[in-house]
Amino acid sequence: MSLVLCVNPGATSTKVGLFLDGAAREVRNLRHADEELAAHPRIAGQLELRLRPVRDFLAGRGVGPGTLAAVAGRGGLLKPLPSGTYRVDAALLADAERAARGEHASNLGGPMAAALAAEHRCPAFVVDPVSVDELTPVARISGLAGVERQSLAHALNLKAVARRHARAAGRPLAELRLVVVHMGTGVSMAALEGGRMVDVVNPQDEGPMSPDRSGGMPVTAVVELCFAPGAERRAVRRRLFGDGGLYSHLGTRDLAEALGRMERGEEGVRLVLEAMAYQIGKAAAAMAAVLRGKVDALLLTGGMAHAPWLVAEVRGRVEWIAPVSVYPGEDELLALAEGAERALSGEEPALAYGEAGPAP
Repeated sequence: MSLVLCVNPGATSTKVGLFLDGAAREVRNLRHADEELAAHPRIAGQLELRLRPVRDFLAGRGVGPGTLAAVAGRGGLLKPLPSGTYRVDAALLADAERAARGEHASNLGGPMAAALAAEHRCPAFVVDPVSVDELTPVARISGLAGVERQSLAHALNLKAVARRHARAAGRPLAELRLVVVHMGTGVSMAALEGGRMVDVVNPQDEGPMSPDRSGGMPVTAVVELCFAPGAERRAVRRRLFGDGGLYSHLGTRDLAEALGRMERGEEGVRLVLEAMAYQIGKAAAAMAAVLRGKVDALLLTGGMAHAPWLVAEVRGRVEWIAPVSVYPGEDELLALAEGAERALSGEEPALAYGEAGPAP
């Protein structure tokens, strides 16, 4: 039997889960005080304050040194690399601390896993980081020489849901052509062929608006935002990533609240929500074009997939492409546990982060 600890650091909390042979024993959301987090402007500085409650969680359940078979952390904005389960090595820790591709709480997944694994004398892994890059050469080309499209997406959930669908369909993932749509705080998507994410919708740069992100924007309007009197880089980024999307239109990042306001007939709310569904469907159809329209299934997942109204609106725009299956939520802890189990059992090799590069 193998007991695996999974760690998923978020903006204001750290989700942890204990999994025994791939089945959840206990899952907790450990919240952190705002003032504690604010004391560390850089994410890397939050490592110790996030580790303390995780250690308390383990101690409270009698999980002493030597009990864990592995610790798996969510991978963050690391270097481009193929899908898989990676051993946390010195190169990964250095990249996470450097945060060259952006500051994000998930950058702490690897360092937290390494620190806890050292105490329990077991392997530390990250699984399908945000930076999984399996794009085809043609998918990298943008409309401006010298600027490449970047593969940054909810790879952990996108790949996990694709694997679950393949098991349900009784077919190897490598034989399926899928469009997977993650509808969460950010909306990302992937076209999967041969088990690889051959193209993605990167919510940092493109695609639909979401609860707090603008998604793809008219370039000329963005140029004007950047050069408006008094414009400041951090403020412009915040407006696009954090104060965009539903929040910019409706003053809320809560989809349930927005749906309630729509049901009460508040003016303008339905149009904004319909626009978000419209954009999600439109982007999903573009992913189907990547697969030349030969799609076995279109999968909807993420937190917003719990909303029947939104699912129905998106389904109505894409079900002509392929059968639609819904996998609500983003069970990233389970996905981490499954990745660790594949590595521990030898089903898939644990990869060396320091030797990895973009998929050929």
